[in-house]
Order: sequence, then structure tokens, then C-alpha cells
Amino acid sequence: MEKKKIVILGGGESGVGAAILAKDKGMDVFLSDMGTVAPRYSAVLDAEGIEWEHGHHTMERILIADEVVKSPGISPETPVMKEIAAKGIPVISEIEFAGRYTDAKMVCITGSNGKTTTTMLTYHILCDAGLNVGLAGNVGRSLALQVAREPHDVYVIELSSFQLENMYSFKANVAVMLNITPDHLDRYDYEMQNYVNAKFRILNNLTPEDAFIFWQDDPVIEAQLRRVVTEARMYPFAEHVERDTKAYIDDRDDSLVLDTSGTSMRMPRAELSLHGLHNLYNSMAAGLSACILNIRKDVIRRALSDFEGVEHRLEFVADIDGVRYINDSKATNVNSCWYALESMPSAPEPGVVLILGGKDKGNDYTEIESLVRAKVKTIVCMGLHNEKLIDFFSGKVSEIIDTHSLSDAVAACAAAASPGDTVLLSPCCASFDLFTSYEERGRLFKQAVLDLKR
Repeated sequence: MEKKKIVILGGGESGVGAAILAKDKGMDVFLSDMGTVAPRYSAVLDAEGIEWEHGHHTMERILIADEVVKSPGISPETPVMKEIAAKGIPVISEIEFAGRYTDAKMVCITGSNGKTTTTMLTYHILCDAGLNVGLAGNVGRSLALQVAREPHDVYVIELSSFQLENMYSFKANVAVMLNITPDHLDRYDYEMQNYVNAKFRILNNLTPEDAFIFWQDDPVIEAQLRRVVTEARMYPFAEHVERDTKAYIDDRDDSLVLDTSGTSMRMPRAELSLHGLHNLYNSMAAGLSACILNIRKDVIRRALSDFEGVEHRLEFVADIDGVRYINDSKATNVNSCWYALESMPSAPEPGVVLILGGKDKGNDYTEIESLVRAKVKTIVCMGLHNEKLIDFFSGKVSEIIDTHSLSDAVAACAAAASPGDTVLLSPCCASFDLFTSYEERGRLFKQAVLDLKR
């Protein structure tokens, strides 16, 4: 019988993992990347004997595929995807592909903000509990690679809307929806409902034995749940207890309460390792996931109290001349910046020097306007095109500084800040105008800050 022909588009972590899994399953595999495949991945492909190309697409090889596994970063509007669609070739994600070959439990986490922190915190709890657990999706290693070579009993998976677009038969056992705010609208024809629909694909195929954890006070989630039917058991969380709320703060003693059919526990909010309202929600979602998986209460308490946080998310960098520097490079949308500003201490006078800028994704900065007015003394714009930021925030803060490089931005912050102030990199924007990723932006920011000490 002729081998199934699989084409992998994208030679990064997910693509290479999918190629290895397809090879191990006896398929005819060809990987193509319009960009450059990094040396660490090309070496793996060569060692595995997998055919690959980069810098172009050989369409005659691609269009004979029985199925295409697409990297989430590739837009459906690219020429190669339009030709594949015209040919009627099925397109799936790496997560969908990997899910066919494992019966492990899947804890899947999505949302516009907080995904990485919640994913890492959930993984931390399950590891502390001694489970054989893998980390995948936007963090960790390729799910397909782990299924092929390093199988686990449970996977904790961070899922973006891009990954969810091409998932059809895949099923979560625990699905987590943290929040939905405008993001990536340039990918969704600037239609918020298209983005919401992509996020809600995490509910696909859930059964009455599965669980859906969600923020009860999110108006977008609430509205969509009136349109979408799921058989899953519902586990809403909120700051204050409402009808059927499964995680909340008891205002009488400021304790976090987790209350499921199998587990009922509480711990003082002050003992949570992560601070701020957004991190409270992240802790609730991770705690509920652990309860549903029957993790012991003492393990959950300990893990919620000793988790060390995520790089590039409200990460303390240094205190220099009495000024705190915070790296929140992962704040690539407006709502994420809102949570960062919300966590900044209030003072009689605004004391935040805020770095904004990058590749605008159709942002509406109205959401952070009141917090900026209350807490920000200076905005430092860092991007190739800062006109929209300057136009929106003019007259709303004491000072706006226009810079076009990281070094100039950090120097401007150091000059603008006084002892007791906080310099906060929380850009609201993608990094791709000046950097290759938000991780690179964050690393370079931290280095530039530490260089101020010299």
C-alpha cells in the first residue's frame, strides 16, 4: 500500500516534531519553510533522514500531499495556503496531528492573556504531585515530538487562537478559558467575533466527563456561552462568589477558595506566590485544574505558594538608584498591559515610566487610558512607527518621549525616572518591528537595564 504523503509547513519546534512523528508512523514526509530553518532544527531533520527545504516552497511537492500540517504562524491568506485550499487538501495543526496518537489526559489552556503563566503554574503543580507530565503548545517542547519519543500520561498545553484554527477531532479533558480581549485582529479581518470563534474551538468534542474552566465575569465569554452549547462540566472562577462559582476570594478572611465536587480547600491569598488581580485568576484556573485531576490539597497549596513566575511577565529586573525596572515584554496586547498597570502600586503622584510600542495589531488604547492617567508620569515610545501612540496619549501624561531603538528607550527611561518610580516595559504591541520575538525584546531590555549599573 502506498504511504500516506504528509507535508509539514514550517521548520520550527512544532513542524520538526510533527515531521518526526509522521516519519515514525511510516508516512512519506516532506517539510517546507519559506523562511530559514534554524541550524538546531536542520541538524535534527538531517539526522532523521527527513526531506526538507527552506527559502522557498516547491509547490509540485506540496500539492501532492494527502494532508498538510501547518505551523500556527502561517496565515491562511498566504499564497501557499490559498493554493492548498484550492486543491482541497486537508490542513491540520501539529496539536491535532499529535492527538491522534495518544490517549493521555490533556489540560488545554487558552485566553488572550495569562496563558503562559497559567500553563506553567499548572505544570508546576502536576510535577510536584509526581505525575508523568509533559509541557507543550506555545511553551515546552513539541507535543508531536513528545508523543513520538517521550510519551507522558498527562500534557499541559498552551493553545493560541492560531493553533485552535486547525484543530477538529482533538479533545481536551480539561479546557481552560482565561479571558478574551481584542488581539490578533489583523489575522481575523478586524472582526472580533472571528477571533472569539477561534478561541472557543477549545470546547470542540468535550463530553460530560470533561471540564470547562472559565472566568465568570468576562463579558465576551459570557455572551459566547449563550450561543455555544457544551456537554462539559462547568467550573467558573471569579474574584467574588457568584452563582455556581468554583473558585473565588472569601472576603471575610481574604482566602482563596477552591470548591469542586471532589476537593474543597482554602488558603490565605497572601500566601500565593503570584500577586496582582490577573495572577489571582491564573492561580484559580491552575488550582481548579489540579482539583479536577484529584491532586492532593497539600500539594496544591505548596505549589501555589512557591511558584517562581514566568520570564518576561512582570519580571523584576533590578533596582537602580532607587528605580525599579520591570520586564513585561510578553504584554503584546492592550489588555495584558492593563493587568500590568493594575498591579503597579498606587501613589499620591504618578510614578510609572511606561515603555510602549512595536507592531500595532489594530490596538484600541482606550482600555488603559484611565490607568495611564492615574499611574503613569512618562510614556517612552519604542518602535519604528510611534505616531498612533503619540496621537492617542498626548495630553494624557506629563511627558511622551519618542524613541526608535531599545538603547535610546532605556536611556530615556533612566533620565525620566526618579527614586521611588517604576520603569515598566509593557509594550501593548508585537515585537516584530525591532525584534524577532517578545523573548528577544525582553532579554535585550534586561541586559540594557543591567548595563546601567556599569
